[in-house]
Amino acid sequence: MPDQMSLFDLPTVPAAPLLGSDPLEVLTQQLANWVELGWLRTLDRHFVHFLREHGEQDVVALLSAAWVSHQLGRGHICLDLSQALSDPDAVLSLPPQDGRALQYTDTTVMPSRLLPSFGIALLAQWLERLQASLIVAVPDADAPERLSAAAPLVLDGTRLYLRRMWQAEGGVALDLAQRMTRHDTAMPDAAQALTVLFGPPQDIGIDDQRVACALALQQRLTIISGGPGTGKTTTVTRLLALLQQQALATQGRPLHIRLVAPTGKAAARLSSSIAGAAASLACDAAVIDSIPSEASTLHRLLGARPDTRHFRHDREHPLMLDVLVVDEASMVDLDLMHALLQALPDDARLILIGDRDQLSSVEAGAVLGELCERSEGFSADVASRLVALSGQRQLMTKEVVGAPVDDPSTSPLRDHVVTLRHSYRFKADSGISALAKAVNEGSYKALRACWQAGYDDIEFHVLNEKQPLALIKRAAHEYRAYLALVSSGASPWDVLQAFNRFQVLCALRRGPTGVEGMNEAITQRLTKDGHIGGRKQWYIGRPVMVTRNDPQLGLYNGDIGIALPDPQSEGRLRVFFPAAEEGTVRAIMPGRLNDIETVFAMTVHKSQGSEFDRVLLVLPGQPNPIMTRELLYTGITRAKRFCSIATTHPVVLERTAHHRVQRASHLRARLTRCYRMQASS
Repeated sequence: MPDQMSLFDLPTVPAAPLLGSDPLEVLTQQLANWVELGWLRTLDRHFVHFLREHGEQDVVALLSAAWVSHQLGRGHICLDLSQALSDPDAVLSLPPQDGRALQYTDTTVMPSRLLPSFGIALLAQWLERLQASLIVAVPDADAPERLSAAAPLVLDGTRLYLRRMWQAEGGVALDLAQRMTRHDTAMPDAAQALTVLFGPPQDIGIDDQRVACALALQQRLTIISGGPGTGKTTTVTRLLALLQQQALATQGRPLHIRLVAPTGKAAARLSSSIAGAAASLACDAAVIDSIPSEASTLHRLLGARPDTRHFRHDREHPLMLDVLVVDEASMVDLDLMHALLQALPDDARLILIGDRDQLSSVEAGAVLGELCERSEGFSADVASRLVALSGQRQLMTKEVVGAPVDDPSTSPLRDHVVTLRHSYRFKADSGISALAKAVNEGSYKALRACWQAGYDDIEFHVLNEKQPLALIKRAAHEYRAYLALVSSGASPWDVLQAFNRFQVLCALRRGPTGVEGMNEAITQRLTKDGHIGGRKQWYIGRPVMVTRNDPQLGLYNGDIGIALPDPQSEGRLRVFFPAAEEGTVRAIMPGRLNDIETVFAMTVHKSQGSEFDRVLLVLPGQPNPIMTRELLYTGITRAKRFCSIATTHPVVLERTAHHRVQRASHLRARLTRCYRMQASS
């Protein structure tokens, strides 16, 4: 691949004159211009209009409000003013996230020119203007988690928040800190129980799964991170067996355990994996029977209320459970994590499972990534207790034991995080594994080595066509396998299983290489070849994805169904979705489905929590803020057997691997502050 990286250098926007002498008029013009160009959301401009109607006239406060609202739409919890001042143009979506090319008009003024024209050249000037605004509150000096006034924005240090996000971030920090200070004592024969499940401890290397179980037996918060095939579910199943064995021995009854995941598909995979792992445990039947095998979505567990942000379960109406396991935790955004922690009983044990390197949640926040950041190495005290319980003497080496507890650079979360490193899915000569590792390292050299090594489970295509016809033919050919089952009258379950063996994944929604373009092109190709009746809205074999939670139908964002004739309804078309019980389906009339879309192609974001035998990952050739290392890693690791990557420009892969997600937040620092306050009280 060529070394040239200039493809991703954004063009310089000419300096347009600042029209109008009234600063409010200038601001109004530029907000409208940015919305028209796709650099700002309509919602952000409406927010400013709302604040003006309620009395705010300071252009700096209003401009800041538009920017902090826009950052939320881009996944950031707050607007970091110091970073924004050093690169003001980065606060907008340049280029637009919807796939449009970067354009501008004769009246376009960049933030880097607009901010100084409003008198802001220094951070102190910006802070002073915001502190004087009626729409901005600041934390109480004596109680930093309380606000001095009621206002829609919060200025915490040099970070500007929407009030709701500041409260959510603080709530998550406080709840986790309180849970971190509560410790449990493992049963006297826990070491022997670990040996039964894992075998005798070895003197060479560290058994991360064993360590994770030993750690979780002693505390109320445990985070288990690991890539695909590292045994996260197996580890949790063994942990649940240990917890139930301990509960049955000490209190004569099993614990009430719930399993959840962010999407229906991830919940179904968790159910299947836990059931399979539990069946192979070397435990008493009573212990195995007490391990739940059915997982639900987080929204279903919390009791989502239609068309609101609220749930049936909250702090006043907590969940009835002793242990909660959350799989695919990287998909859980800050708002949802806050709602979950509010509904969780104080004495419940929380186990978060996920891949810290995977793409962050679609909504704002990167909670799992932040919690795992700088969490390597246990404190000496915890490492000593882990050695006594797990028999892993290697834990006391200087490579494992981190800095002292009172070292301000360390995170107290390090004693609650275990990373599983050994992959049992991929062989040593796996190209998928090597490619994922190279992407995580952000190494151009390692990436090029992957393509030169001749792996038979990865391939890279550079497309020269303006319309990627070769891509469409490839995708259509893959989908013929499930459509052949449809034609043969196979069961809905078998059709769904066959469809899930291959998937086209896209980075963007718009454009010829985005979800919308690929879905339309694949549909047209399959229709032309006579495999589907794609000229109708509903046709036999149409695959659809739910795009919005519908608690009344029991369908949730990300659930996938296929339209098929229903023998139980005289052959009328129904959309079949997997049911909770393995091997079963449920039929729903198409007219009852409002928020759905065809899913021959889906975004990488939507693919989180899913796995496919074969993946075709389509990347655009244009620069886009969405194109990150985490997105590339997530797309690659959805494939179990074969991953093909296609793009219209060869440099896009290397450039994307070098671009990391940096979501503005202050969660880890606030959690550390809350933890130290809790620990000292």
